[in-house]
Amino acid sequence: MPDVPGGPSAEDLAALPHAELAVRLAEAYRLIALQTAQAEELSAQVTVLQARVEDLERQARRDSSTSSRPPSSDSPYKKQGRDRSARERGKRRPGKQPGEPGTTMRLAGDPDERLFFPPAACRGCGEGLAGEAAVAQRRHQVTDIEPAPAPRVTEYVAQAKQCPCCGTVTEGGLPVHVRARASFGPEASAQAANLTAGHHIPVYRATLVLCQLAGLTVSAGWMAGIRGKAAALIGASGFADRVRELLRHAPAVHADETPARAAGGMRYVHLACTAYLTLMHTGDRSADAIDAGHVLLGYAGIIVRDGYSGYSHLTGALHAWCGARLLRDLKDLYDFEPGKQDRASQMAALLIEARGAARDARAAGNAALDPEILGSLVTRYRALAADGLAANIYRRTATAGDARRIARRFLNFEDMILRFATRPDLDIFTNDLASYCTSGGG
Repeated sequence: MPDVPGGPSAEDLAALPHAELAVRLAEAYRLIALQTAQAEELSAQVTVLQARVEDLERQARRDSSTSSRPPSSDSPYKKQGRDRSARERGKRRPGKQPGEPGTTMRLAGDPDERLFFPPAACRGCGEGLAGEAAVAQRRHQVTDIEPAPAPRVTEYVAQAKQCPCCGTVTEGGLPVHVRARASFGPEASAQAANLTAGHHIPVYRATLVLCQLAGLTVSAGWMAGIRGKAAALIGASGFADRVRELLRHAPAVHADETPARAAGGMRYVHLACTAYLTLMHTGDRSADAIDAGHVLLGYAGIIVRDGYSGYSHLTGALHAWCGARLLRDLKDLYDFEPGKQDRASQMAALLIEARGAARDARAAGNAALDPEILGSLVTRYRALAADGLAANIYRRTATAGDARRIARRFLNFEDMILRFATRPDLDIFTNDLASYCTSGGG
């Protein structure tokens, strides 16, 4: 038995009585068991901390290209030199495409003012040219805005007259929009409603814009009152019911929900929209709140959405998973482990390829992809999803766990994810339209 540093030698132990040796061995076994348990506990803590560090590193690396964060949240120090676009390379260059008509600003035929700039002297010999006729000229035009004009004040005088026959005094009637002794007119009210309700500008900023551009002196309270009146008028007009009816007959509807402040607290803004129609309402994030919009419940078209399970009860419709969100998840996975998550990159490339095939079919007026093209896409899709799951099934890291979750999503929701390819006649690859509207852009 080898000597233990700092402990008794083999000769010392051999000289001990058997009883004392047994006691020492028992104590040694107890210490060994205690240290083994401590080592196992420390090893478990290291595993947990490694997973935590990995998760924090992934969170620190995430930006708008690998998550649902808005681009405004990205660090300005990390934007340069990074490929942030999921657009397929090599097919179309940015800007106007060859053969497409240009949109250059044209010259007006009747400008409000025309200024002439003749040369004062000859550039060759210096001879004065003031009395010479022009032999050629080149027109340039600058279109600009003028400072806000002074508001136009119209006085309405309600006159009263006494009847010469009976002596009754009768007062003349004023137009319907004239109520208070001093007020802003219908055009000012319409522009205020347009700023707050049509362009989603906050009340205070809308007040500043109207004051600066229209020359009016209005208050934020007046602006808020106009917004409330506009909402009441729209609610009583039946306009929202007509929008609901049109949305329910649309072949595809984009749906989303996002947190926002409403009614003095945090609520969710629920949205259903197409390229031309938008309907919003507020509530919590439950299925009942989704149904409260009276658009999606009973809808029989295609609902384009993210992976939120709150829409799963809408079984009367087909569902399409937002491809842009899938691409961000795949990019996040690959960027963190590029050497071990190649299938994520390959799946992203396949989705982009399928998106291009659907776009080309739609441009050609085809309601379906060529069977060979669709069959090839589906075969490769299933193989990549299965390989991605198999490659991470025995790895016990946070990233591998995300990889397994994403792979199972692609396997279990194939119909939803590839809906844009099986229905190429509809532009439903992404749900960015709904996200744009709920962020205040629509």
